[in-house]
Amino acid sequence: MRYIFFLTCCFLVLSGCNKTNSHPEDLAVSSVEMSSPPPPAGASESEAKDKVSNLASPEIPQKIIKQASLRFETNDLEKTFDQIKTAITANKGTILSDSEGKDYNSIFRNLTVKVPSQNFDPFLSSVSKGVSYFERKDISAEDVTEQYIDLNSRLKTKQKLEERYLQILQKATKISEILEIEKQISAIREEIEAKQGQLKYLESRVSESTVTIEFYKTIAEQEGVKTSYGSKIWTAFKSGFFGLSSFFIWLLSVWPFVLIVCAAVYFIRRRFKRKKQ
Repeated sequence: MRYIFFLTCCFLVLSGCNKTNSHPEDLAVSSVEMSSPPPPAGASESEAKDKVSNLASPEIPQKIIKQASLRFETNDLEKTFDQIKTAITANKGTILSDSEGKDYNSIFRNLTVKVPSQNFDPFLSSVSKGVSYFERKDISAEDVTEQYIDLNSRLKTKQKLEERYLQILQKATKISEILEIEKQISAIREEIEAKQGQLKYLESRVSESTVTIEFYKTIAEQEGVKTSYGSKIWTAFKSGFFGLSSFFIWLLSVWPFVLIVCAAVYFIRRRFKRKKQ
C-alpha cells in the first residue's frame, strides 16, 4: 500500500514539473507567432516612402490664369509697335485685336495679345524695355485649380455612371426599359459634354495669357495750333449751327406747350388792361 502511494506521489510530482517546463515554451512559441520578425533598416525606410507615395496620389498641377493690362506714353508709335511685334513673335504669341485712333491731343493704339503662360513674364519684360513709367500696369493671377479638380471629378463620376447604364442597356429586354435607359444615357451624355467644354475652356485660359497694351503719343500744342486752328474755328461754327438747329427742333417738339403759354400770357395781359381802364 505504501509502495502504491509512493508511486502515485512521484507521478504527480513529475507531471507538475512537466507542466511548469512546458508553459514557458508555449509562451515563447505564442510570442514568436504573434510578433513578426523586424524588417531590415533599409527595407523599413523604403516601405515608409512607399506608403507616403501611395497616400500622396498624383496631384493635378496648379492651374493659374494670368492677365495683364498696360498703358504708357511713347515718342514713336511705329517703333514701339515694331518692338511689341518682335516680342510677340519671340514668345509665340498672337494679336487678337489691333485698333488705333486720334483724339484732341494724342494719337493712340490698342492691342490685345495672347501669349503662352510660360512666356508671360518674358513677354512683359520685352514690352517694358524703354518705357520710363506706366500710367497703368495691372497684373493678375487667378488660381482655378480647385475648380478644375472639381470639374474633373464630376466628369469622371458621370462617365462611370454612363458606363453602368450602358451595361444595363445591354441586359435590358423590355422596350420600356430600353427607352428609359436611353433617356438617362442621353441626359448623362449632355452633362458629360458640358463638363468637357468647361474643362477645355479652363485649360485654354490657363495655357494662354491675355495682355492688353495701350500706348499713345502726345501731340505738341504748337503743332496742334498750326495744323488744326482753322479746323477748330470751323468746328466751333458747325457746333453753333447745330446747337441752334437743335433748339428749333426742340421748339417744334414742344409747340403745344408754347402755344398754351402764349395764350395764357395774352389773356392775362388783356385782363390787366381791362382792370386799369
